[in-house]
Parts: sequence; structure tokens; C-alpha cells
Amino acid sequence: MKTSATSETPSGLGYRMPAEWEEHEAVWLAWPHDPDTFPEMEKAEEVYVNIISAIHESEDVNLVVKDEEMKKRVLAKLKDRKVNEKKIHLYLFEYADVWFRDYGPIFLKKGNRLAMTHWTFNAWGGKYEPLMKDTRMPSFIRKKIDLPYFRIPMVLEGGSIDINGKGTLLTTRQCLLNRNRNPELTKEEIETRLKENLGVTNIIWLNEGVEGDDTDGHVDDIARFVNPSTIVCAYEEDHKDGNHSLLKENYQSLRRAKDQDGNKFNVIKLPMPGMVEWEGKRLPASYANFYIGNKVVLAPVFSHKNDRKALEILQDAFPERKVIGIECTNLVVGLGTIHCISQQQPRAE
Repeated sequence: MKTSATSETPSGLGYRMPAEWEEHEAVWLAWPHDPDTFPEMEKAEEVYVNIISAIHESEDVNLVVKDEEMKKRVLAKLKDRKVNEKKIHLYLFEYADVWFRDYGPIFLKKGNRLAMTHWTFNAWGGKYEPLMKDTRMPSFIRKKIDLPYFRIPMVLEGGSIDINGKGTLLTTRQCLLNRNRNPELTKEEIETRLKENLGVTNIIWLNEGVEGDDTDGHVDDIARFVNPSTIVCAYEEDHKDGNHSLLKENYQSLRRAKDQDGNKFNVIKLPMPGMVEWEGKRLPASYANFYIGNKVVLAPVFSHKNDRKALEILQDAFPERKVIGIECTNLVVGLGTIHCISQQQPRAE
């Protein structure tokens, strides 16, 4: 099959976006380097080493670095941790920041064949002009792996959606209907493009995301599928917390929602880690920002009393995987954690 873009839609050609728990070939990451994102860079790098160490045995790590100097330094750090270098594949590219979930390609699958979609990344509604160049990442990856390629004329970040692999997609009005994304498109037109390009048939709209989230309410901080019929939903029990009412509303919406076959979901409350701050500013800390690997689930923790409870809930939700808590207080200062920095590449069988 040609690797050039085509006017035919991926869904029409039989492609769909696999659920995150379906088998991966690799995970894509970009190494941190910008002190404006991570003022304490060494601490952020240590979180990356912890993530790579925990995930690389069960799936390869495709790691983007800026130059040869960074490549040598990163390899030395990974060697010190006794990471298997054969599982790490480094790519040199002039990228701006680390948010691979949002600017990287969204991979699709048809039988045992893969394809990739390239949506427009506009730095979360034009908030960060220097980061807009990261919309080039899918084109770069296209040159490295030979796959069918679909360029989609719509702004979309990967963190703004979550899917169950059977036809249902979760998102938020705050993000996808925001006028700073696709002002020329109606809600119905946005739904059509999601259905045409991701292989979904059923879309569930939640309202808002957590406080401190500069992405305008990405769903991967508030609600995630853990299997086709079960959703974990971030929930703040403290009535005085600013997240309480909006997360309660999302939870109630999910309790009413139905899947692609008209069935209700099993909705599980996932606690929040309370107020996590940096220099007096609230950060979007959430246990929902986990990454589902082949054999492990990497979950962010924040040295909070709810860490253990959150990990126990996730372990119950993923009985065939080992849930590993990754201390992410030094990562969330950049306004994202594990799911935000990663993008899975499904396995082509």
C-alpha cells in the first residue's frame, strides 16, 4: 500500500484506533530539555529514567533526542540503570517539548497492518507559540517507519480522547468544542471526523477537566477506559476543593452514558491527590494520567496519602498487569505526567 496520504477515510478503509491495552510494538517518548517546562531538569530526567526502566522489558522504547550530545548523555544514564540498550531506539529530531501524546501520530490498525494519522497540533489553542513546531513530529516519524499515512484537516491532541477499542470515544466539550481549536467546525462535524478517522461510532461528551490543566480539559486526566465496559473516573471527595463539583458532574454523566451497543458502563471512582502546587500555582495532578503497557501499567503518584488507594484500584482494574507507581511530582510541574508524554505504537502481527 502507498504511504502517501489519501482522500479515502481510514474508517472507510477498515482502520480503527486500537485500545491502549491492545498489544504494543513500542512506546514513543521525547527526552526533556526545556528548563521553562522543567525548572529542576535533573529531577525530571530521573522520572524519565524510572519510566523507561519500568516499561522497556515488555515493549521497545522509541526515544527522540535533540542531538548527538543529548543521545550520549541519555544512553549513559540508562546504562547506569542497567537498561537493556537493545530495547531502546533513539531518533534525532529538533523538537520543542515532550508532549508526545498530543503532537505525535495516532496509530491505527486494520487486521495485522498499521497506519498512522497526522492531526494538526496548535499548542493547545495557540497558548505556546514556540511549541507549535512539534506538529511536524508525525511527518518525521513517517520518514522512519514505512506506513500508510493519513493527514487529517483538524486540530486534535491525543490526550483529549480515550477509546475502548470497540467503537466508543470519550472526550470533553471544554477541549474539542473550544473555539481555539477548530472554530470553523460544528460539534456534528467534529464528531464526523472522529468517526471517519478513528473507527469509532459512539462519542461520549464530558464537560470540564481538572483545575490547573492548560490543555482546556484533556480527558486523560479525568476518565479512562480500563477495558471495553469499564471506566475509571477521577473523583474529588473534598467538597471544598475546586475539582469536586466538576468531577462529580463527569462521574454522574458517565453513570448515565451508554456504549456503542447501548449498554451502561461500570464506572469506578479514582481518588485525586489533593492540591499539588508549584510556586503557588495549582498543577493538574491526577492518577488518571497512567500509561497501559503490555505487561505493566505506569501510574503517576505524588507522595500523597491517596497514592496507595489509587494504585490498589488500578491493580484491581488490571489483574493481568503489574501496576507500578512512578513518583511524578517533579514531572507534573510541566503540567503533565506519564500519559501526556507517551504515545503507543500498536504491534503489527
